[in-house]
Amino acid sequence: MEQRNKTLGEFIIEKQEEFKYSSGELSRIINAIRLAAKVVSYKVNKAGLVDIVGAAGEQNVQGEDQQKLDVYANEVFIQTLINREIVCGIGSEENDDFIAVHGKAGDDNNKYVVLMDPLDGSSNIDVNVSVGTIFSVYRRVTPVGTPVTLEDFLQPGDQQVAAGYVIYGTSTMLVYTTGHGVNGFTLNPAIGTFYLSHPNMQYSPDGKIYSVNEGNYIHFPQGVKDYIKYCQLEEGDRPYTSRYIGSLVSDFHRNMIKGGIYLYPTSSKAPNGKLRLLYECNPMAFIAEQAGGRASDGYGRIMEIKPTELHQRVPFFCGSKNMVEKAEEFMAKYL
Repeated sequence: MEQRNKTLGEFIIEKQEEFKYSSGELSRIINAIRLAAKVVSYKVNKAGLVDIVGAAGEQNVQGEDQQKLDVYANEVFIQTLINREIVCGIGSEENDDFIAVHGKAGDDNNKYVVLMDPLDGSSNIDVNVSVGTIFSVYRRVTPVGTPVTLEDFLQPGDQQVAAGYVIYGTSTMLVYTTGHGVNGFTLNPAIGTFYLSHPNMQYSPDGKIYSVNEGNYIHFPQGVKDYIKYCQLEEGDRPYTSRYIGSLVSDFHRNMIKGGIYLYPTSSKAPNGKLRLLYECNPMAFIAEQAGGRASDGYGRIMEIKPTELHQRVPFFCGSKNMVEKAEEFMAKYL
């Protein structure tokens, strides 16, 4: 079978032996995410035709206004994972606390927990800009057969067994890794099947795009300001091109394909940064590293940070390896 004609289901079966410890559960988790992604993709593509756009009138645990699609996507992914009886716990950016999942018999024999941002960039829905889903899978650390605890979720990113994202754009793509490279699958909406369209995705070591909200420039630390000026300086292969969508999945996806760096640093307005370590930064960092890129908090590797709370925020520098290392050089000058 030609590589690019391979379906996601066939790819999962073929790569089953690469799933550490797994006897089928991890494959079933990816399959559940595939199903939920198709449901959410259908709704996203109907936005504007049905009453699914706009604010839901509530705020999430972060104090952010929830969009109707935030709530919908959250429910779809949670229920799909629960109904498949394949995870023992779920953490969502939209929920205050984690969800302990019990089997029909009341047991807790599943091995994996899933953390997710069900609809990243949802404020862009109303203006028809690409949004996405981010997910991360860990093997539980508490004994199988006991209820999950917070300890199962507060693991450093280097303990992830799988991570990925779904981008709902001009086409719907599911991109994921299990620690053996990164592969992207595009949905054929006519038959509802994901096909391998981007095998072995890789960051180029250098890029020409920097993605940062320059409207916050005055609030950034001096190291970030200096790096932005470096990107804008006409010298060698610079100036770089500035591209910022405001949807992490979209910015990350473009930079991985074209080469670039994404920055969401600390600022006087967001002293810890804005992005969540568990739901956004760790999964994207795992994907970036598996694609030959780098992910940092400006000083060190994101995936070595030991989380202390479910909704912990950290600064995020991610993308082409040499670009991230150069940004770290500028940050180090002000240590």
